[in-house]
Amino acid sequence: MIRFEDVSVTYDGAAEPTVQGVDFEVPEGELVLLVGPSGVGKSTVLGAVSGLVPHFTGGTLRGRVTVAGRDTRTHKPRELADVVGTVGQDPLSHFVTDTVEDELAYGMESLGLAPDVMRRRVEETLDLLGLAGLRDRPLATLSGGQRQRVAIGSVLTPHPHVLVLDEPTSALDPAAAEEVLAVLQRLVHDLGTTVLMAEHRLERVVQYADQVVLLPSPGAAPVLGTPAEVMATSPVYPPVVDLGRLAGWSPLPLTVRDARRRAAPLRERLAPAVREADPDTPQPTTNATTTPAIRTSRRPLRRRRIPKPAPTPPYAAEVRSLAVRRGRVQALRHVDLTVGPGETIALMGRNGAGKSTLLAALVGLVEPSDGSVRVGGAVPHRTPPRDLVRRVGLVPQEPRDLLYADTVAAECAAADRDAAAAPGTCRTLLTSLLPGVADDTHPRDLSEGQRLTLALAVVLTARPPLLLLDEPTRGLDYAAKARLVGVLRRLAAEGHATVLATHDVELAAELAHRVVLLADGEVIADGPTADVVVSSPSFAPQVAKILAPQKWLTVAQVREVLT
Repeated sequence: MIRFEDVSVTYDGAAEPTVQGVDFEVPEGELVLLVGPSGVGKSTVLGAVSGLVPHFTGGTLRGRVTVAGRDTRTHKPRELADVVGTVGQDPLSHFVTDTVEDELAYGMESLGLAPDVMRRRVEETLDLLGLAGLRDRPLATLSGGQRQRVAIGSVLTPHPHVLVLDEPTSALDPAAAEEVLAVLQRLVHDLGTTVLMAEHRLERVVQYADQVVLLPSPGAAPVLGTPAEVMATSPVYPPVVDLGRLAGWSPLPLTVRDARRRAAPLRERLAPAVREADPDTPQPTTNATTTPAIRTSRRPLRRRRIPKPAPTPPYAAEVRSLAVRRGRVQALRHVDLTVGPGETIALMGRNGAGKSTLLAALVGLVEPSDGSVRVGGAVPHRTPPRDLVRRVGLVPQEPRDLLYADTVAAECAAADRDAAAAPGTCRTLLTSLLPGVADDTHPRDLSEGQRLTLALAVVLTARPPLLLLDEPTRGLDYAAKARLVGVLRRLAAEGHATVLATHDVELAAELAHRVVLLADGEVIADGPTADVVVSSPSFAPQVAKILAPQKWLTVAQVREVLT
């Protein structure tokens, strides 16, 4: 269905090809996962399938890409629209209508489908993706995850033979991601749809792939194989594979279920560390056929690597009985939250729960309809931006909201001036987070993850006491995420508070002192990370699910005890 024949792509002004030696085939009715570190050219490979590369992006494509027998060099994107459906990393930039239902219908209108067919397919897609309650909502009022589902739905309705998806679950909560992946499985298995997908959150998708294509480094030839074969040597891998490598399991497990079946001996090896940390608590059996109740620890385990600071007044932020209305939607209601200096809090919950609205209230972008918000003693929506930037900084889901210069160097220089920081401060931060980005690169030529990292460096230049991050790992590979965790931990040690809204349960397990769960604009849980996420089937990290009832959250914690 999709055939790459010795393909290389070189963009205008680039000294070296972004990708080269790409030679593989995606058979009809298979789901193929494209993986690799940030910046290796995954989006370029996907763009070559839809014809966006080189017809829209420019540059030179050598070799040949065919889709259903059509050569993408001679067929422009509009001539492939009936065959290929594409969802990019930034769904907002692809929307052409104003409401959810209109957006789902637009692609079919362009292809001239009959009205009765269009109506049926819109209803089917609304139900498939859980969008029925949003059908009349303006797209501008949706959360990032809701927009992602609409974007996926808009390419499903024309029933294309090929789906090309770039980070399709990056902005989705765990439950919504499972629903979308289940839909893709049905399309592949029942309808024979061919899916080529790039995704950094491998813990969500690797078990669904028929084949994995690994781009190991910029310009390197891809490696093709089964998920188990590629994960055995891949530089990017999910926590379940990392734990399998640590424990010496062969073949490597790709799912929590497979790992749990082998985990009893590992739990036995870890049990002395648990008993040492909490000797008064009886240890449950490690029989793999039973699932005991989760133990509640009365003292923090010695292996806990994130020291929780004591949040004593003055707080970095204080929210009391906060309510916010956004149009007809009651986005927040009766929210109470305190953030202490040096504390890291993860806001979690399904798409549309109010996480981004709470961050917007903390940075003064929305005015409370009731209650109060104070940040460093100031009321955010009444504080001039020039003063507020030294108290709180927000990295939004859409980095383009912060980036306006023509080059990376100009963005960093402007950030230094705005923050009254020493020249080179922003550039040094960016290099520590994302090595290898050239000064003369235009921000729009960066990948989504690279743009997010640049926006983070811009905000961190002012070193605000309170840092707000909205989906900070969207588009980041595991190495980039590890660098981000290191930076945020150093900031916490220096007394900076961080509140991050995230669907990345692995990030929350690695970094957060507390997890605050939101649902329908209300706080439904607020407590230590281990207590909140281990008890949640949706928000528990892979290691917690594998090693339950013991409260291990990350592979790093397990490695620290075993080595």
